[in-house]
Amino acid sequence: MSDANVYAVKTLTSKEYFAPGHRACSGCGQAVAVRMVQKALGRNVIMASATGCMEVVSSPFPQSSWEIPWIHVAFENAAAVASGIEAGLKAQRRKGKIDGRKITVAAMAGDGGTADIGLQALSGALERGHDFLYVCYDNEAYMNTGVQRSSATPFGAATTTSPAGSVNSGQLTWKKNMMRITAAHDIPYAATASPSHPLDLVEKIKKGMETKGPAYIHVLSPCPPGWGISAEDSIQLARLAIETGIFPLFEIEKGRHKITVEVETLVPVEQYLKKQGRFKRLSSEMVEMIQQRVCKQWQELKSNSQDKSCIKPNNDAETVLPESEGEMEAGKIFRIKAGATA
Repeated sequence: MSDANVYAVKTLTSKEYFAPGHRACSGCGQAVAVRMVQKALGRNVIMASATGCMEVVSSPFPQSSWEIPWIHVAFENAAAVASGIEAGLKAQRRKGKIDGRKITVAAMAGDGGTADIGLQALSGALERGHDFLYVCYDNEAYMNTGVQRSSATPFGAATTTSPAGSVNSGQLTWKKNMMRITAAHDIPYAATASPSHPLDLVEKIKKGMETKGPAYIHVLSPCPPGWGISAEDSIQLARLAIETGIFPLFEIEKGRHKITVEVETLVPVEQYLKKQGRFKRLSSEMVEMIQQRVCKQWQELKSNSQDKSCIKPNNDAETVLPESEGEMEAGKIFRIKAGATA
């Protein structure tokens, strides 16, 4: 599957809903991810987009890169606006003012607009069960306003508000776990995704669209200026984040965990950290702390991904056997009681 992802772009539609000519930085992982997400969403979608990098680079008035109905909203209320759109569409259908065709309602925001400023609106929308898809593009800081730390900034990363120096080596708290927070709302679908695995990303967006109720997709979005990397290394770093276990790709569907991109043996986190300028002041002790935490969380994820059915198979189910060869040939499904022979 990982090899197939290399060629995945050629299997997707050639139709673009995120037009070229935007002002994103060269090598912006978020712009790559947005393009893939829009290919999966198609034209029949209404998007509420919070203030952030993508709003800044894609909609300088009077120009726009959006080939879909797209609404710019404040930092904090993308989920609330999407909730209102979804409720409005229901009312319009109930009154017969629009037909019953499926219109996807989506919201998008960065990690600041999701994990910090927009968390309350997101929590409310998930709790109320609105039928919408929320996509968080996580570049791990407030990149469009000067690389200030967010609650999604990883431990040890240097930002302008968590600078590395003689006292500290950068951010001193661990990255907020948005997957656990959203899953705690018992929503039907949540997943992580990355532009380094476009086929996996597109499949999860489509699954989120088809889900009845709220769906949440958390997309890692490498930022060359904020991470201190070269533009050409952006997707390679996204892939390395998965291979080290720092950003595993998995989904939680109706409470069941599933790792969607398996990693047989994790690559040491040092290989991921040393390629980024924001981690250049990390001590060997801090690298070891990160490694231990990643290994612990990886083992927890592997454990959660195992089938832990609490109900035994119903071997005492009523036996229903075919009454004739005709029924058998007709492809009917029959249950056979344990120990019985047919």
